[in-house]
Amino acid sequence: MTEAAFDKTTVWTVIILLGLGSFGLRFLFLGLVGDRALPEWMLRHLRYTAVAVLPALVAPMVVWPMATGGQIDPLRLSAAILSLAAALWTHSIYAAMGTGAVIMLAGAYFL
Repeated sequence: MTEAAFDKTTVWTVIILLGLGSFGLRFLFLGLVGDRALPEWMLRHLRYTAVAVLPALVAPMVVWPMATGGQIDPLRLSAAILSLAAALWTHSIYAAMGTGAVIMLAGAYFL
């Protein structure tokens, strides 16, 4: 068995500091601002949060997939492009996710 790279004090210090930072960020919005109405300009920007988060989660899996050692996989890239096309055409997230799933499953089956 190999020896740990970090001692226990360092690990627990990092865990506690990350926990306090996470709590602080949530408390800032929920505890301090939670009972007040947000300004219109902030609400307008917050509407784009979901639109920005999903591509940020998916893009690394398409461009640098760990399954291929970081090399672009044509199957993943085609599934992403066709999912985007389905989303733009139908304006439905379910159609986009279904298209991506079908392309990935069909590609895995036939390739």
